[in-house]
Amino acid sequence: MEHRYFVYVMTNRHHTVLYAGVTNDLVRRVFQHREKAIPGFTSRYNMDKLVFYEATSDVRAAIAREKQIKGGSRRKIALIEGMNPQWRDLYDDMG
Repeated sequence: MEHRYFVYVMTNRHHTVLYAGVTNDLVRRVFQHREKAIPGFTSRYNMDKLVFYEATSDVRAAIAREKQIKGGSRRKIALIEGMNPQWRDLYDDMG
């Protein structure tokens, strides 16, 4: 069975704060962010909107990509606008 890893970006309602993360279960992890199930940065800043993600089967590549994305907000904004120019909540499209 092939493993899948996701690099993702969350934001708040007003798009004023961005957070990049990595997970092996995107639906579960975004749900945790939305429900503020884990105390920390995303719950403190009400980050409940998934605006970008990409998948890979290589955990090392996912971690390296997360570090690259965390390199600056301009990079995150460019990725979001390339995949999701309307900044829709992509979680709504997941089953």
